[in-house]
Amino acid sequence: MPSESPRISRLEPYLNRTEPAPTLLKMLVGAQLVGIREDAGLAQEQAARAVGFSPAKLSRIEAGKGRRPPTEGDVRALLELYRADEHESSVLLQLLRRAGEPGWWQRFDKRLMPEWFDRLVGLQEAADAIRTFEIQYVPGLLQTPAYTRAVVQRGLPSAPDREVQRRVELRMKRAELLQRADAPQLWAIVDESVLLRVLGSREVMREQLEHLAAMAQLPHVTVQIVPLEVTDASAPAIPVTYLRFGGLDLPDIVYLEHIRSATFLEDRDETEQYRVSLDQLADDALDPRESLALLRATAQERYGAV
Repeated sequence: MPSESPRISRLEPYLNRTEPAPTLLKMLVGAQLVGIREDAGLAQEQAARAVGFSPAKLSRIEAGKGRRPPTEGDVRALLELYRADEHESSVLLQLLRRAGEPGWWQRFDKRLMPEWFDRLVGLQEAADAIRTFEIQYVPGLLQTPAYTRAVVQRGLPSAPDREVQRRVELRMKRAELLQRADAPQLWAIVDESVLLRVLGSREVMREQLEHLAAMAQLPHVTVQIVPLEVTDASAPAIPVTYLRFGGLDLPDIVYLEHIRSATFLEDRDETEQYRVSLDQLADDALDPRESLALLRATAQERYGAV
């Protein structure tokens, strides 16, 4: 199947990643299985029936969902049904094996990593671009340890100190994503009220705003503030995270967090609505230079930064 060689050749570099990327690799395996199935002229329901799967099971495999990847036996059965090229099958099965290697975040206590949060962290690790809008807190990837501690203590007032500390460590480990050589582009839009709401103490807020200002000057980080006087801003009612994966035939994903769960949107029509909404918010917000000036002024005038 010569026409499939370029598709597979784009996947081969992922066999040599030094850091496991199970969420990305599960999605890549699923996306390639979709392409091979469609090349074989089979509908999803036909393929599922032919190998004895339920349509729901094949749908999960193709979407790359679930905490664990599909079994090698299940993927082999699909590749045999589709009469996939030998090299193509070999690369996919190698990717599948690497998808079974735990990411760093999966070494944390599962009480801190419910399945929906496990998926978010894995998606952020794999994304080429992350766009986020926050109306209550500084975006998690841009938080300081003291600010994170204040956020955790506010949300979980009865949590023991050990749990609070582990949650802080987890968030700081996530933030290391922005220090990598291949860091994603981060575009954060933040409501001005976030800068004014005191969490922890004035000292904590001063340090947090100074850190936010420093991060905003990195070439791969853009921070925009929506000022309070913009009363008709086109803001969603809840925080939004929009993830994009470059050049890998993967859909954009929108993450919407609730109190004890989350929603992931992958339908193109739905994600496009959020992309347009974020674009409109960026137009409503101060530009990056003005936003940086507001951050510095607020840190100095409200929290006494030098």
